[in-house]
Amino acid sequence: MAEQKTEQTAMDVEDTIPQDEEFVNRLETIDESASSPQQKAVDYLALLQSTRSDESATKIKEQCIYRLAKIFTENKQFDEVANLLKGNSDFFGAIPKARTAKIVRNMLNIVATVPDSLTIQVDLCQDVIAWCKLEKRTFLRQRIEAKLAALYLQKGEPVRAMGLIDELLTELRRLDDKQMLTEVHLTESRVYHALQNIPKSKASLTACRTAANAIYVTPLLQAEIDEMSGTLHCEEGDYTTSYSYFLEAFDAYDQNNQAKFALACMKYMILAKVLNGASHEVPSLLASKMAAKYTGSDLEAMSKIAAAAKSKSLEAFRTVTKEYASYLDSDALIAHHLDILYDKMLESNLLKIIHPYSVVEISHIARLINMTPTQVVQKLSQMVLDQKLSGILDEGRGQLIIYDSSSEDASFSKGVEIVGNLSSVVEALFQRAKGLGKTHA
Repeated sequence: MAEQKTEQTAMDVEDTIPQDEEFVNRLETIDESASSPQQKAVDYLALLQSTRSDESATKIKEQCIYRLAKIFTENKQFDEVANLLKGNSDFFGAIPKARTAKIVRNMLNIVATVPDSLTIQVDLCQDVIAWCKLEKRTFLRQRIEAKLAALYLQKGEPVRAMGLIDELLTELRRLDDKQMLTEVHLTESRVYHALQNIPKSKASLTACRTAANAIYVTPLLQAEIDEMSGTLHCEEGDYTTSYSYFLEAFDAYDQNNQAKFALACMKYMILAKVLNGASHEVPSLLASKMAAKYTGSDLEAMSKIAAAAKSKSLEAFRTVTKEYASYLDSDALIAHHLDILYDKMLESNLLKIIHPYSVVEISHIARLINMTPTQVVQKLSQMVLDQKLSGILDEGRGQLIIYDSSSEDASFSKGVEIVGNLSSVVEALFQRAKGLGKTHA
C-alpha cells in the first residue's frame, strides 16, 4: 500500500509540473508578444479567469493583475483598475487576506506612478474602501483609509484628512493594533502640522512613538518619525536638535535607496544650518560623501541661500528665491522658514542702517536697502510695535525718530517686586486680624 501511495504521489507531481510550465509559458508568451496593449489586456484577463487555484497558478494570476493594472494606468483607464477588484472576488476570496492587502497596495502604488494623479488615487481608494465594506474586509479597509487620509493631506485638504483619522483612531484603539496606530498617529501629526497646530502635532507624534515602542519599526517608518521630529523641532526654533533628526532620517532613506526623501532631508539639514547661524558650515556639508550623489538644482538653490545668509545680502537672497522659486516654494517647510529668515535679515539690515542716526529720512533708508518707502514704513512700524526698535515714525515729515535705548533698571524692578510682596503680606495680616476680631466679639 505504501508503495502504491508513493507511486501515486510521484504521478501527481509529474502531472503538475507540465501544467505549471504551461501556465508560466502562457504568461511569458503574452509578455513577449508584439500585440497591442489592449490585446495583451484581453490575454491577461483570460489567464486570470482560469479555474486553477493552486499556489503556482495564484502567483501567475497575481502577476497578471499587476500587468493589467499597469496597462490600464498607462492608458488612463482608472475605472478598469477598480474593476480588477470587483470582477475577481472569487480569486481574492480564495487567497489569504494578507496577500489580498499586498496586491491592493501594489495596485495603488502602480497608479501613484502617474504624475499629478492625486485625485485619481483618492477616487480609487474610495472605490476600494466601498469594496472592502461590501466584502467585510475590515483590516484592509482600515489600511486604505489611512492611505486616503495621507492623500487628502497631499491634496491640501487637512480638514477632510482629520475627520477620517478621528474615526479610524477610534476603531484602532479598540483593536489595539500598534502597527496601524503608529502609522495613523504619524499621519495625524503631519495633518496638525499642516494646520499650524504645533502642540497637537507634538502630542500625536508622542502617541506615535509610544505605540512604536511596542512593535518592531521598519527603518523607513523610523526615518519618517525622525523626519517629523526634526520638522517640529525646526518649527520651535531648536535647529541643532532638528539637524540631528534630519541626519538620522537621511541615513535611513539613503541606505534604503529612497533618493527623493533622502534629498528632502538633505535640504532640511542645510536649512537647519542656515537658520542656526551656521551658514559657513554648509559648503563642507555639500562637499561630503553623503551629499555627492544628490547634487543638482535643489542643493544648488540651498547652497546659494546659505551664501546669501552668510553675507547678509537681501539683494542676493531675493535673486536666489526668484531664480529657484520652483524648487524652494514646492516644499512648505522650506518656503515658510525662508520667509522667517528673510524677515530676520531685513530687520538686521534695517537696524544696521539706522544705528548711527537719531533722526533719519525714510526715503534714505529705502534707497540704501533697495525697497519702496511704503515697504520700509510697514516693516519699521512692525518693529516698533514688537519693541525691536525704540522710536516713532513721523510720516508727515517722512522721518524715523530713534530714541536712546534705555537699559532696564534692575534695582527698580526688584523694588517694585518687594512692594508688591509687602502689599500681599499686609493684606493677609489684615484678613487674619479681622478674623480674630470676630472671634473675640
